[in-house]
Amino acid sequence: MIVTAAEFQQNFNKYLDIVATEDVFITQGGKMVAKVINPRVSAVDSLRGMLADAAPAELNKDMLREETKFS
Repeated sequence: MIVTAAEFQQNFNKYLDIVATEDVFITQGGKMVAKVINPRVSAVDSLRGMLADAAPAELNKDMLREETKFS
């Protein structure tokens, strides 16, 4: 979800509830300035959620490390 900094500030509690299920991207002046994430969700699970069907089901942190070696 993408929200402005003013919207995030005015409805902070609402976005705390939302971050339990999805990342919140905050913009200011039309530019992305922050990303609020749930600390209980692993990076792999977060990527899997963002990529949906594009990521293999067996994706894990070791596979991600191998991929970054070749980038």
